[in-house]
Amino acid sequence: MKYPNIEAERARHGISKAKLAKLLGVCEKTLYNWINSGVWPSTALQKMAEMFDCSIDYLLDQTGKRTNDQRSLYC
Repeated sequence: MKYPNIEAERARHGISKAKLAKLLGVCEKTLYNWINSGVWPSTALQKMAEMFDCSIDYLLDQTGKRTNDQRSLYC
């Protein structure tokens, strides 16, 4: 798995892969392809960030911060 934080958040929220696929509006095979390839569409990343209340950067393991706090952009 290329992005372990996606799996961690899914598990932390108690959401099965089948349920996540449904929430993202795709079939399970599509979800498994994203997981295995590490290529996620931006729409899916945005939905998951909102669903898990975290940043896309966190989901992609580009920051250690789980927060979705965007206030610093407007200061």
